[in-house]
Amino acid sequence: MSARNSQANKAAARERMRQERERQAKKDKVRRQITVAVSVVAVLAAAGGVGYAVMQMNKPSHWEAAKDAKNVTAPRNTSGENGTTLVVGKPAAKKTLEIYEDSRCPICATFEQGVGEQIDKDVAAGKYKLRYVGATFIDNSDQGEGSKNALSALGAAMDVGPEAFLDYKAALYSAKFHPAENEDKFAKDSYLLEIADTVPALKSNARFKKNVEEGTFDAWAMKMSKTFDESGVTGTPTLKMDGKPVTDAGGRNVPMTAAEFTTAVDKALKG
Repeated sequence: MSARNSQANKAAARERMRQERERQAKKDKVRRQITVAVSVVAVLAAAGGVGYAVMQMNKPSHWEAAKDAKNVTAPRNTSGENGTTLVVGKPAAKKTLEIYEDSRCPICATFEQGVGEQIDKDVAAGKYKLRYVGATFIDNSDQGEGSKNALSALGAAMDVGPEAFLDYKAALYSAKFHPAENEDKFAKDSYLLEIADTVPALKSNARFKKNVEEGTFDAWAMKMSKTFDESGVTGTPTLKMDGKPVTDAGGRNVPMTAAEFTTAVDKALKG
């Protein structure tokens, strides 16, 4: 091989190597650009996911939203601001017994089982009217929803009528249906509707069922709960007449039997 051919071959080889290096450099550049682009997309996606998660965490819960609602649907047969005055009884009755209860309260259940029937008889007879003030503070102790949900369902019962309200209240507090305080069974609409099936006016009542399932009176329940919070009452059950506590002979506790209750309320009616 001549020296000239040898030089030409070497030059050609060097050119092929240069072209190959350029092609490889271009491939590496494209690969880096793709990697960077994918990384940016991943970061943006992650950031978006985190942002969405933060938005979801900061989003108010259903009951928080109900608490802050500006438009409140009040049950029929109620009065006052946002319908939070719930009174049952004959208009001619001169005095009103106020009863403060939390639907999940076990002592309220014991009280209702012992005295509720007597109260219903007194109200029917026109002895006094009954004003019900519902509380939801037990939910705060365990992040529950039963007190609020049951109060909303009581509103749905009052929407049907005062008699339906009284019967449903009695059923909620009954020994058969009232759950232990640590069981938040009232948080389930299905359980509230199961109880309602024992009340003639509510059994198979499509409007009542719809109002419970759709939470028609959830915002009202939160306004009612606020009424309790602003009342100065610190525990349930509490009874008042003319702004004064109605208590047993000891002067500290609510009367837990029909006989004790009648003695206490007769005294309050005179006072």
